Amino acid sequence: AAPAGAVAFGVKHTEGVSVDVLLRGRAEPEAVPGASTRWPLDEGTVLRFSMSRASSEVNDNKVTVSFYAEGGKPINQAGVFLTGVGISLDVDADQDGVVEKNSPNKASWAWGPEGHGAILLVSCDKEFP
Repeated sequence: AAPAGAVAFGVKHTEGVSVDVLLRGRAEPEAVPGASTRWPLDEGTVLRFSMSRASSEVNDNKVTVSFYAEGGKPINQAGVFLTGVGISLDVDADQDGVVEKNSPNKASWAWGPEGHGAILLVSCDKEFP
């Protein structure tokens, strides 16, 4: 997706986004520190970004990739707006009739009349081959 003549790229991102660059031949990603770092545009290079928290509004985070020609001349930019969606399975873990987001019993199970924990039944059969 890089423009013709591009030999390097740089990345900027908002605070709510984590960005890693995986260069071919290296097992560990390089974290993207600031806007001044540039990487060679080689086949096999992967730009990986993620969000660790839910957004407060739609499109409130952004990643911008700048492409450069030989000598560091800027060619073009590409950007993507991101919206982090929070997903949680909240349950009545202590079986008191109230679904609590931060129940201390959510992560454990105890059997019996004084027990706690959730039962999750998942349909894993293949209904549509």
